[in-house]
Amino acid sequence: MIPSIVLLGNLLVDDVVLADGTTRMGQAGGALLYGALAAALWESRPGLISVLGDDYPAEALEQLQQRGADLGGVHSLGRPGVRTWLLYEGSVRRLIHRLGCPTHEEVSPGPALIPSEWSAARAFHLAPMPFDVQRALLTALRANESAFISVDPHRPVTEESLHDWRDALGDADAFFPGEDELLIDGALENPHKALPRLVNGRLRFVVFKRGAGGGILYDAHDERFYSWDARVAGFVDQTGAGDAFVIGFVLAHLDGLAIEASLQRAVVTASFAVAGWGPEAMLSATRADADARWRRWYGVEGSR
Repeated sequence: MIPSIVLLGNLLVDDVVLADGTTRMGQAGGALLYGALAAALWESRPGLISVLGDDYPAEALEQLQQRGADLGGVHSLGRPGVRTWLLYEGSVRRLIHRLGCPTHEEVSPGPALIPSEWSAARAFHLAPMPFDVQRALLTALRANESAFISVDPHRPVTEESLHDWRDALGDADAFFPGEDELLIDGALENPHKALPRLVNGRLRFVVFKRGAGGGILYDAHDERFYSWDARVAGFVDQTGAGDAFVIGFVLAHLDGLAIEASLQRAVVTASFAVAGWGPEAMLSATRADADARWRRWYGVEGSR
């Protein structure tokens, strides 16, 4: 069976340190974990492609499968994988690989790991990985012109890297940088001027995630900007919120929702990610919970 959306990226073990000194060690993490749970929240069936270290918590993998995720594209590294420090300071997250781990490239999937039967999927999402890995995947997926392809960066977009990013993003439909990744001149002060500079080829959406500050979306097709405000029902841990937001938006767009409604559903999705430590709140949330929150926050029209 072909997944509803194919997620390519990492499943990592996280050691989280929040700004107030709170820590959570040895937590199952990685963008694919939160992306898959976001898809499951809306009753979509994600297929995961990754290279997995043998120290990744088995319980988390079992929970993903119970939620409907297809792990047919997850391959064993054969040794412990990457373990990261996630250090949060205000709106900035710093990710530091612990010493003695494999390289980020070693735990990131290349095109050869995409199951042949999944090549016809309607959507592919590239989670944060080294730039060369993401560019190779974009090149390989180029032939599937009907698929929606989204990218969440790991390498920052600077004035020096802007040319490389524009070249790569010509094969994508949506790009989701955050404040610590979009570093071209004027991005923070004047995003309305900065975001269109990224557009090339088929790229339609540039979605600038600003955490608690909400964000701005640029639709290159209509040359129009949309903004959103962040909302939470409770806040414990921001890990995974950006990943959940992205998948919430992509799936809503694929379901034919308008941009405003797609952003609303993305905000609702992210709100479940921050409500508990790691994936706890998303594991216990249901579609009914998500629909109820959407209606409560945005009104009946927004949930149609």
